[in-house]
Amino acid sequence: MQDNFTNPASANTPPAPDISHGNTALREQYRDFIYESCKVTRMADGIHAVFVYKVGEHTFQPSVHIPLSSIRNDEIDDDFLDILFFNFGMMNAINYYKLTCSPRFICRAARLSREQKAFFKKVYYYGLGEFMYVNGINLQPNEFMEIYANEPIARRFDFNDGSHYGGNLITIGGGKDSVVSLEALKPYRSSNLCMVFNRDIYPQNKAAMDCIRTAGYPLSSIVEFNLTIDRHMLEMNEQGFYNGHIPFSSCLAFATVIMAYLNKRNYIVLSNEASANEGNVAGTKINHQYSKSFEFENDFQHYVTTFLTRKIRYFSLLRCLNEFQIMQRFLRNPNYLGVFRSCNVGTKTNSWCGHCAKCLYVYIMLYPFLSQYQLDSIFDHNLMNDESLLPLFIGLIYPDANKPFECVGTKEEIDFSLKLALERGKNDSYLIQYYAQNFYDPNRNYDILNYYNPQHNIPQQFLPLILN
Repeated sequence: MQDNFTNPASANTPPAPDISHGNTALREQYRDFIYESCKVTRMADGIHAVFVYKVGEHTFQPSVHIPLSSIRNDEIDDDFLDILFFNFGMMNAINYYKLTCSPRFICRAARLSREQKAFFKKVYYYGLGEFMYVNGINLQPNEFMEIYANEPIARRFDFNDGSHYGGNLITIGGGKDSVVSLEALKPYRSSNLCMVFNRDIYPQNKAAMDCIRTAGYPLSSIVEFNLTIDRHMLEMNEQGFYNGHIPFSSCLAFATVIMAYLNKRNYIVLSNEASANEGNVAGTKINHQYSKSFEFENDFQHYVTTFLTRKIRYFSLLRCLNEFQIMQRFLRNPNYLGVFRSCNVGTKTNSWCGHCAKCLYVYIMLYPFLSQYQLDSIFDHNLMNDESLLPLFIGLIYPDANKPFECVGTKEEIDFSLKLALERGKNDSYLIQYYAQNFYDPNRNYDILNYYNPQHNIPQQFLPLILN
């Protein structure tokens, strides 16, 4: 391990593979990915949907179940419900499409207009940017894929059942961001619903449930969207088919519209901050958080308004803030310190792994404000004294290093947090000393404390709640 800042290359995300010709063997072998069908059934215990995808000799049948306790709309239109689930299926297909990254996406499940095809092609291309970078698939947008589907007979569908839609559907993942949204929207508690997205390959999201309970919401305020993954996909991953990051938040987006409709909520509240707009690889649009970006938020809201309904509005409550400001708001409520979780590696065990970029990032943001005893009660060891984390640390802070492929803040925010810790006398750990020797600039100006991002879609009545 190096002690002097002489060669930061090892701190980057995995270096770009040799993509002079591109790793396209599976694309050439499996030319067509097919979205065969989507069948939605209303049952005594709720709503059940099954999707059928095919690629070559492989067939996948993932499913969704929404329990009756998560449905409050007694005027469900079956045709509209079919449309909503079909659209979720178009997005959820990305989990299976990525196995071969086929150049042709054939949709037989329903019709799609030219504008709809363009929307999905864009989300797939930029949402799989990290995936293609890591797998050595070097494609321009016009080379990536084409979507084939019959054009709609009607020009567009606009659902309006004449019912009143009101209240907030708040997505809860168990991290600090959704906690800040929960606390900010407490004045609307009686009309708030907390949505949890469950995937059967993971245990129930204990962190999300714990945060909801800590916020004081009863079980009756929780609605659940349960997705079952086709295990054959996992088998193919083991066999050497493509694998990697997908834009999960884009799948969540379509699921939230289903849940908003089934509960007559007009606001879908996300907790994505301004920092999600920053990419990972310099000179490209590769962004681990693309489906949390403002660009995606705008594109998705336009899609919902144009092709689904004008009754439902999708926005991020925290878009006007940076990560540092969100952490300040989170720390106003210390009851959450023992229950919040953001580590992807520790998802199955509801823990902080203590060895990934996300854990290190959260530790750094907490570091200036919590005692060592408090930090030790959250993480299993002092991450700032862990020399093995130096490569990740440099990736988080060094301007010329690729930012780790995780949901982390900007390098300016991280630098500011470290500077604050150092100037508050926290100078005895390995990584903070490394920072002091190689990055600390006492005269640097930061746009952090009074930051305000005007590019947001936050309804006017909610702005005082988050800016106060």
